[in-house]
Amino acid sequence: MLGSVNRVLLAVVGLVLVALGGSVLAIGLGAPAPSWWLHHGRDDVLLDNAERTRWRDEGWWWPVVIAALAVLVLLCLWWLLAVLRRRRQAEILVDTGDGEGASLRGRALEHVFAEEASRQDGVADARVVLTGHRGSPRARVTLTLEPHVDPGTALHTLTTVALAHARTSSALPGLPTEARLQARKHGPERVA
Repeated sequence: MLGSVNRVLLAVVGLVLVALGGSVLAIGLGAPAPSWWLHHGRDDVLLDNAERTRWRDEGWWWPVVIAALAVLVLLCLWWLLAVLRRRRQAEILVDTGDGEGASLRGRALEHVFAEEASRQDGVADARVVLTGHRGSPRARVTLTLEPHVDPGTALHTLTTVALAHARTSSALPGLPTEARLQARKHGPERVA
């Protein structure tokens, strides 16, 4: 979800900047400006003296400008942190027992864990995401259950089969897991 929002926001900001920059460049090179455009010719400035000093003497102007800029800076910092923060584990450190260690791809463990969880009776779909640190990963599992399945039974089978196999195959002493169960919607049944 965050990746989609990030791409959409970047595309919108990029299109706006390209459109504004391209139009200013075109007018600066001599292209005729539309009547509704901010600038009307080659020698027109971005802000003239009247526009620059129009609101300066109003008491509300500077607090509004500072608050708007502060909100803009905070939004940009939030966006930057959201982009830089990695949500998924690229690799997991596995203790091989000989004092060395091995590296297991996080996506491979996610895939195998999800495949085994989706093979359970009554599970329509399973998604697994590994988070946390390389030495102590955490798992988030989303199970989509068929309408007739008991959630308690599905959760018990997940922990005793798929989760147990994921722990033993990756030689992890523990794999804290958050499971989210959701029901698959079914169509109306016909009554004869």
